[in-house]
Amino acid sequence: MAQQPTKRRPRGASRGYLDGQMLIAMPTMRDERFARSVIYVCAHSSDGAMGIVVNQTATNLVFPDLLVQLDIIPEDQKITLPASTSSVRVLRGGPVETGRGFVLHTSDFYIENSTLPIDEGICLTATLDILKAMATGDGPTNAVLALGYAGWGAGQLENEIQANGWLHCPADQDLIFGADVETKYDRAMRKIGIDPSMLSSDAGHA
Repeated sequence: MAQQPTKRRPRGASRGYLDGQMLIAMPTMRDERFARSVIYVCAHSSDGAMGIVVNQTATNLVFPDLLVQLDIIPEDQKITLPASTSSVRVLRGGPVETGRGFVLHTSDFYIENSTLPIDEGICLTATLDILKAMATGDGPTNAVLALGYAGWGAGQLENEIQANGWLHCPADQDLIFGADVETKYDRAMRKIGIDPSMLSSDAGHA
């Protein structure tokens, strides 16, 4: 039997250099998978980094349909799902393990030995138990479900930042959970005082 989720505040997470920060792709980003991307960094240490892209919506996939595909609910139960599930966005979290789901959520939900506390108020859970709880209205207050994640090896993210591939800024819950996914990039830029229209994607070219 699956462990019953319990709600409690996490006792705190080990902090890496950019844990809990937002990465913002520079207009000069050459990797098309990350063009204009905003990434919430879940873990960062000398061994590497892992994050979730929060501004790329999964195509033709909504949360209730995903619950059916995962056999969490039957098809006919979609119409009786709690209203809170209608606001859960399904995102393309990154190019690594795209068949696996990762839930970024507020810390009012916690599963012992499964939930990773990241920063004040934000956690990551990657087990079916959280989806089952969300389907019954017992999940976190705010959540997004990401398919896949972005990953970097040791020193790779630092090198990309030094090469002007990324900016970074403090995270906030609106940038993570906000419904207006399309504007997150511009809002993240403005958060650090940059007008996106003033940045050229042709920087460095004659």
